[in-house]
Amino acid sequence: MFPRKYHFFEMKPPCHKPKKSEIQNPTFKIVRFSLQAPRVCVIVQSYFQTRESHTHTMDKLIVEGGTRLSGSVNISGSKNASLPILAAALLTDEPVRITRVPDVSDTNYMLQILSQLGCSVERSSGTVRIESPEGISHKASYEQVRKMRASICLLGPLMARMKKCVLPLPGGCVIGDRPVDLHIRGIKALGARVQVKGGNLVIDAPNGLIGTTIDMRGDSGPTVLGTDNVMMAAVLAKGTTIIESAAREPEVVDLANFLNKMGARIEGAGSRTITVHGVEKLHGCDHTVIPDRIEAGTFMVAAAMVSDGLMINRVCRAHMKAISDLLIECGHRVEYNEDGTSVFVAPGENPRSGKILTNPYPEYPTDMQAQMTALFALTPGISVVKDTIFPQRFMHCSELKRMGANIKVDSGTAIITGVSGLSGAPVMASDLRASAALVLAALAAEGTTEIHRLYHIDRGYEMLDEKLMTLGAKVKRVRDLEQSAFGEEN
Repeated sequence: MFPRKYHFFEMKPPCHKPKKSEIQNPTFKIVRFSLQAPRVCVIVQSYFQTRESHTHTMDKLIVEGGTRLSGSVNISGSKNASLPILAAALLTDEPVRITRVPDVSDTNYMLQILSQLGCSVERSSGTVRIESPEGISHKASYEQVRKMRASICLLGPLMARMKKCVLPLPGGCVIGDRPVDLHIRGIKALGARVQVKGGNLVIDAPNGLIGTTIDMRGDSGPTVLGTDNVMMAAVLAKGTTIIESAAREPEVVDLANFLNKMGARIEGAGSRTITVHGVEKLHGCDHTVIPDRIEAGTFMVAAAMVSDGLMINRVCRAHMKAISDLLIECGHRVEYNEDGTSVFVAPGENPRSGKILTNPYPEYPTDMQAQMTALFALTPGISVVKDTIFPQRFMHCSELKRMGANIKVDSGTAIITGVSGLSGAPVMASDLRASAALVLAALAAEGTTEIHRLYHIDRGYEMLDEKLMTLGAKVKRVRDLEQSAFGEEN
């Protein structure tokens, strides 16, 4: 494997493909000098990457099942917390330094967008330094925004800083309707004018943003990124903004903590009502991103499925309650250390079926239902999974059935009858969390499984294959020549 530690400071566009000689003889080259920052900053680009997750190059994962995992694993920083925090760097012209930013394609796309807007971006391992000088652009590029739904979180900071923005309607995983109407509702309430032109949100606030009371309740409950957007827009607005029916997720709290470090005045994050007192200016700061609770949950499920016990480090017990409680209810062993930063998980001697009803935090997360479905597929009895957030989020079930699972899906509910074993098969990843479910099933299956469209998993899991290999899994990432022949897919 090539070294990863300093492979990204400022990325080339996703179309860049390293030459064979560059991969065999990796070197660092100066791309350009940035004069936007107060100091002259040399921005470098390595002409290789250990994986090409950032390019949508077609890779596949070959998994030889049947190996028991053992040892310990460190959880990366939260992808879902990192993205709005990176966007929030736009709120000040002073440098911000963010640590434990996971090296996944979604965060790298966000850094590309920030760079294109005129920010100075440096990345060294998991630490990112961003400086957003005067004169940054208010127009985001469609080429980058289309790849990631979370790019919508640029709306709030651009409106707060620039009082205008042009933002292409974003892309991302295809797991059902994910409208931006709540984001628009929130920014309109603060005094902005919103138009849709040529596939772009064209927004301005000629009189500036003004604090008000905003209800962010949606059909499927509070919106996390919508709450984030309004909170970021409101920090520089005139007066006080009260966000009612706010999302309570830990990622919202982490963003609020970051903004408060910058000089914002935010109260109530983690509750249903968030109060934001507008300030004149924000300043730079240092911040460490919270652990990724979904990655932690994924490894906890892996431990229950295919291990003799795993120690999972860099977790936050308070964030894991719903997942921990369900695993315990299903008969598995879950033990945290005294400060709740590490958890030992082992399979139960007599595992039991279970029921899941996904709901906004602190209830069971939709981002963990696919992984638990994989566990239920091998658990005796009948388990039921109902997703109230994304009722269409069951595309992984048809792929699990190819491996021998007994699953029936109807109207946003999966009925899983546990089977004694799964068998390896070629399967196709359809979205980020579905990919994780297929990896878990492949680890438990007899024989070899090929998981295609691996770029989905690279969106949100940092070095998943390497982490699994350190635990004893037999996995190998290879170029998927068959899929590449059909070109890129989104």
